[in-house]
Amino acid sequence: MESTALGAILTGGQSTRMGEDKALVRLAGKPMGLWVAEAIEAAGLEVVTFGGYQRVGDYETIADPPGMHGPLAGLMAALEYSEHRPVFIAAVDQPLLQPHTVEALLSTWTHDAVIPMDEDRPQVTCAVYRASCLPAIRRVTSVNPDASMRDLLEYVSVRFVEPDEWAEWGEDGRSWRSVDTPEDLAAVHELLGEPK
Repeated sequence: MESTALGAILTGGQSTRMGEDKALVRLAGKPMGLWVAEAIEAAGLEVVTFGGYQRVGDYETIADPPGMHGPLAGLMAALEYSEHRPVFIAAVDQPLLQPHTVEALLSTWTHDAVIPMDEDRPQVTCAVYRASCLPAIRRVTSVNPDASMRDLLEYVSVRFVEPDEWAEWGEDGRSWRSVDTPEDLAAVHELLGEPK
């Protein structure tokens, strides 16, 4: 499937809980960032990384906007780069991302953002955003340059995808499962049936 959307991998974190660059942490013999990139590519999207702290393979890397950092900064950079294409974003620490989830979220794109809900929490770093979010991002970050992705949600039109809907396309929540610590990494190795 060829898509006109942009696949953006957010790499801006400092990886303090992991103790090393998450993009480079090996999972089943492959850097974690490549797991994410390959899932996005399998859904037919161009892949670019945003944040600049961690490089993922040979993919183009775009720095956060000056004076900003964090996922919202990466989203802003991705939307500015996208030239009005929809942007699917994923964090570099979500190696279990499923291509069919990327495709399904893009196919339900009807609002400023399409975001899965899991346990009453919006999964803001496994979601689709459009350029119409940019004015709200600028407004939120002008007040607080360190604003969170969730801070943005009250200012944009969001279609939340509930668990019964994402379960229908075969998602079980693993696409947005974050690997933040060595313990998380060990659990994912176990899930994959791989030695640690």
